[in-house]
Amino acid sequence: MEQALLDRITFNPNIGHGKPTIRNKRYLVESLLKYMAARDTMDELLETFPDLEREDLLACLQFVEKCPRGE
Repeated sequence: MEQALLDRITFNPNIGHGKPTIRNKRYLVESLLKYMAARDTMDELLETFPDLEREDLLACLQFVEKCPRGE
């Protein structure tokens, strides 16, 4: 399941200046992580951004766990 979640993270130079995004949408992983760090719950984020899925947010958490600092 870990790889399936990470497959949701995409890199596209035409979207988000090549920064990691969710499923080639304009949701930067960095921004979603900031929301979660500010204690927004997954349910709140899913309500605010209805085209996201719970697995997208889990992928952000998995990505930051696997990504070395500074990337």
